[in-house]
Amino acid sequence: MEEGRQTAENIKKRYLRYLKLQRGMSANTLDAYERDVDKLLDYLEGSHVHVLDAKLEDLQQFAASLHDIGIGPRSQCRILSGVRSFYRFLLTDDYIEQDPSELLESPILGEHLPEFLTPQEVDLLEDSIDLSKPEGHRNRAIIEVLFSCGLRVSELVSLRWSQLFMDERYLRIVGKGSKERLVPISDRALHEIDNYLSWRNTLDIKPGEEDYIFLNRRGSHLTRTMVLIMLKRQAEEAGIQKTISPHTLRHSFATALLEGGADLRVIQALLGHESIGTTEVYVHISTQTLREAVLKHHPRNIRQ
Repeated sequence: MEEGRQTAENIKKRYLRYLKLQRGMSANTLDAYERDVDKLLDYLEGSHVHVLDAKLEDLQQFAASLHDIGIGPRSQCRILSGVRSFYRFLLTDDYIEQDPSELLESPILGEHLPEFLTPQEVDLLEDSIDLSKPEGHRNRAIIEVLFSCGLRVSELVSLRWSQLFMDERYLRIVGKGSKERLVPISDRALHEIDNYLSWRNTLDIKPGEEDYIFLNRRGSHLTRTMVLIMLKRQAEEAGIQKTISPHTLRHSFATALLEGGADLRVIQALLGHESIGTTEVYVHISTQTLREAVLKHHPRNIRQ
């Protein structure tokens, strides 16, 4: 449909006009809805996804990105409510045939804690990979880099050789708002990357893609969705019952550091969080883990 190929900005203007004329919203409410839609459109533009082509996975990754930039759960719920309203409008106005936001979940307010894997579960995930398959070593390297460095999936898929300093053993990451941070990379992660090179060197790499570290079979850099699908499939292979995403490994990185005694400010710097409040969720994870250990192993809690 030709109308459906309008620019995202023009579609947004029609949506705001609908809210004003048909829904009778006030100027302040319209401003709030516009800010919510702008966040979504900026994210999709950075992912090279047209607003009319967005899938549920794209919206889920957008929702995860809100947490990364320090937006609290209540504000996340409000923004995602605005996103659902926007896509309902697109469906009603025949821009799209199916609403990708229909199954988009908001964060649960209260004591909801992000899922994470133990180091043993990460090992299980990696060990379940079939290394005889072409992408086997690549997928193993991806999992290890995510767990060892705590990267956002957007940072992983855009990671370039020019950002990897192997002798010094660190990555130069360009995060949210183009802010740079240095993240140490483990010897194990470097070893997995080195193993992956034997397959990568056989690829017919497309012009302009040579500097990207992680590539697909067609010689182009990976997308967020590709990594998400790979991890979900691998979790099934490993028999892990938890809901796995790239963000799960980022949570696992932070939780492992905290339980190993790392300072919360250090974890904040490594994750690239704007606010220490965003990082403090890992204190609750660690406390929960300690409580579960006491309940399971202390003799006063073991039923005879």
